[in-house]
Amino acid sequence: MTWRARLAGSRGEEGSAIIEFVFLGVLLLVPLVYLTMTVARIQAGSYAVTTAAREAGRAFVTAEAGDDAAARARAASEVAFRDQGFTGLGSLGIACSASPCLTPDARIETTTRVTVPLPLAPEFARDVVPLEIPLTASHLSVVDRFRGAS
Repeated sequence: MTWRARLAGSRGEEGSAIIEFVFLGVLLLVPLVYLTMTVARIQAGSYAVTTAAREAGRAFVTAEAGDDAAARARAASEVAFRDQGFTGLGSLGIACSASPCLTPDARIETTTRVTVPLPLAPEFARDVVPLEIPLTASHLSVVDRFRGAS
């Protein structure tokens, strides 16, 4: 076979390397982008629950009266959830070690929960496969020992 025949035979595959590269690039890029979106959303949920628990505890123990404390804690946790895009999805639980809750040296445990839905998951699949990740965080705050002294 002459060099002209070899050259003529190889011309039939011109451009196929580009097509293969684009096809494999897209095939590998789509799962990588989805994984990045999923990890980012879970990280946002994790940050939301830890921040909400901490700020709710701080707001509770710094309240002037016991009636305002729970409302302040709920407002603080809602701000933290809203900042990360979980408006209305988070919940807050408050447990006191003493009664009334704002007794000096009392321990207040605030527990927050949020369920992070996986991105781009269809609604019909949620009934069959769990496509949500529950996240929980708790924070222990202590009421100031010298709270009543003024």
